Amino acid sequence: MIIDEKKVKRLIAYFIYDKQGIVDDYIIYMLCALKEHSSEIAVVVNGKLTSESREKLNQVTPVVMVRENKGLDVWAYKTVLDYYGWDKLVTYDEVIMMNFTIMGPVYPLSEMFESMSARDLDFWGITMYHKYEKGDPFGTIECGYIPDHIQSHFIAVRTPMLKSIEFQSYWNNMQEIKDYRDAVGCHEAMFTKRFSEKGFKWDVYADMGDGYNNHPILCATREMLEEKRCPIFKRRSFMQDYSNIIHDTVGQEAIEAYDFIDKHTDYDVNLIWDNILRLENQADIKKNMQLNYILDSKHGTDISEVLKKKRVALVLHFYFEDLAEYCLHYVQSMPKEADIYVTVGSEKKKKIIEETFSVLENNVKVILIENRGRDVSALLVGTKDFIMDYDYVCFVHDKKVTQLSPQTVGAGFSYKCFENLLPTKEFVQNVIRTFEENPRAGLLTPPPPNHGDYYITLGLEWGKNYDITVELAEKLGRTVPIDQKKEPIAPLGTMFWFRPKALKLLFDQDWEYKDFPAEPNKIDGTLLHAVERIYSYVVQQEGYYPAWIFSEKGAQIEVTNLNYMVRGLNNAVFHMGPGAGNYEDVLITTKRAFGEWRMCRSALGYLEGNIVRARMYFKNESGFSEENSFLAENSVDEVSHLDNHEFLYTDLDKLGVIEELRWDPGEVGGIVVRDIHIKVLFQNNHIEEYTLSDAVSNGVMVDDGLVFIAPDPQLYFRLRTTGIIKKIVVQCDFMNSVSTQCAQKIYDKIGGKKPFKFLKKVYRKIKKVGK
Repeated sequence: MIIDEKKVKRLIAYFIYDKQGIVDDYIIYMLCALKEHSSEIAVVVNGKLTSESREKLNQVTPVVMVRENKGLDVWAYKTVLDYYGWDKLVTYDEVIMMNFTIMGPVYPLSEMFESMSARDLDFWGITMYHKYEKGDPFGTIECGYIPDHIQSHFIAVRTPMLKSIEFQSYWNNMQEIKDYRDAVGCHEAMFTKRFSEKGFKWDVYADMGDGYNNHPILCATREMLEEKRCPIFKRRSFMQDYSNIIHDTVGQEAIEAYDFIDKHTDYDVNLIWDNILRLENQADIKKNMQLNYILDSKHGTDISEVLKKKRVALVLHFYFEDLAEYCLHYVQSMPKEADIYVTVGSEKKKKIIEETFSVLENNVKVILIENRGRDVSALLVGTKDFIMDYDYVCFVHDKKVTQLSPQTVGAGFSYKCFENLLPTKEFVQNVIRTFEENPRAGLLTPPPPNHGDYYITLGLEWGKNYDITVELAEKLGRTVPIDQKKEPIAPLGTMFWFRPKALKLLFDQDWEYKDFPAEPNKIDGTLLHAVERIYSYVVQQEGYYPAWIFSEKGAQIEVTNLNYMVRGLNNAVFHMGPGAGNYEDVLITTKRAFGEWRMCRSALGYLEGNIVRARMYFKNESGFSEENSFLAENSVDEVSHLDNHEFLYTDLDKLGVIEELRWDPGEVGGIVVRDIHIKVLFQNNHIEEYTLSDAVSNGVMVDDGLVFIAPDPQLYFRLRTTGIIKKIVVQCDFMNSVSTQCAQKIYDKIGGKKPFKFLKKVYRKIKKVGK
């Protein structure tokens, strides 16, 4: 069916879901653009809707329905179809089902509608997902793979299909949609295939063609916008799981799309920021939007006009008396127009700063504060009377880490902070220019430390501070998401550049020194550490984003360090672990390998702290059972190699006559028993001794060790004399990890080509080999 676009009668069913019931302006912008090309718009909202948002929607259309949050977009569309009924629906030339997951338009919609109306089609969409033949990742697609299909964020259906029994029956008998898997597998992925096979013609407006990418609107966004003049883009582009994008791209798509939209279209990018900063996790936004600013420290920009209009300050908290000259070196990077505030805890330190900083041209003020709350209270209490008078502020403190050895580790942390915040005057000029050019940037912080003992920071950014940070966030009235599995983009050295108005929510708390813990403070888990992590969430709550900042020297070092560390991990994984592959494959197989070869310390009842436990089972006339078992323990100093440890089992006479013993050195695989000596003392004082050569086990003998690959290692000893036992002493030399060389030998014994690739095969054969 070809449509006369000038006379078209078109109904648009528009679905919205927002966990807070808010309709952001990007939706209103889209609806207003759609209104010019439709006869009627029906909006259906799953969940809840604020009164302010209903008023906004009613300015576009009087048809607004709010329903329970069930069935996702599929049942939202069905709600609209049921509301109008088939008699009414078939009077439309076209019914469009679309949802809030797309943003735009970045081009006039007339281009798309005029182009598609001229095509003889029964149904169509804007974008498509290309065939994925490797299986069904959702487990709900009846054909067992993902076929070519129109993406359900926009599907238009024309009169012939609206009138068809097949289409009406499809919706009349729509199954219950319980989750996203059902929505994709039962509707989106199969809709196009199902109706195409029934003889209905379809097409999409913008596509990159077969073979380019399965999901071009997410993985080739700029190309779709620039080359195909696709009028829409996915909001998910800016905050999706980064593994989705790095699997198919280098990670450039979100920022390339954003730059194109910002510089080459009339679309207001604030519509993007307003939505994603309100709803999405900052770690996801940070990665997808590549929020890293690498600034030149040798060539500055002219900010003289900016400094006539904007006020800039530096706040330094000074504690260590021997670091005054060190701090002065970096403070001198501030422009002479900037005000300098130094907080100190004593008159002696005040005098040191006044003398040392007398060389500065800046207006310098030294503030005497209480020695409680460290740098956090220095900022939140010491500066609260004037901080909001400034547009841009750099906050730093002298840094000396004494709890780590060698002290060069802590000195490196200090260097990383200062060199990425205040290395030169030119760099500071570029920081101020960056704030001017990026009005949503609220917090610029050096990346977290990752050298020396700080290496664990990557992946353990929360430390012991998640719960206390959430508690503080709730006190502040924070609504932006915080997730323990996702890192805060926080200044973990508590040194950063910021817009004071982006931290207004935090300063409005009117902090006092008594709010903070007195010295001495713990290394982790205090209010100080919660504030350290809450900075970035306060910034996001106020509608700004946190980002990392680097000098070019800092970036050079960071790239080298990260490449070195990732390469080292990859070498271990590729040559000693599950093997090579893309990032996602390596991550999955490594997690699986750790699950299979985890250290014995994770085995409940085997090793807790430095206590080793081993269980002995006794076979009497009732057979082996948990009731006929005893647990013995021993302390160890070295976890990975447990030499000649002794386990004592007593009070055994109540078990009656014993025929056989079973000893379990652990609960997991990856244990090597190199030697064992068991002494059995019977009730009649008869003694029998047993060694490894007497055992039957589910392990594999390699050289002089018995290797247990499968979980639940077991050694059985048939007693030469049956009788009542008083006591058993077990002396054992064992390790809780299997070396690569050992694994290779097992592998050679069983058969195969690469170590660790044969785990499943080993699990199947291990008992047979052991016997």
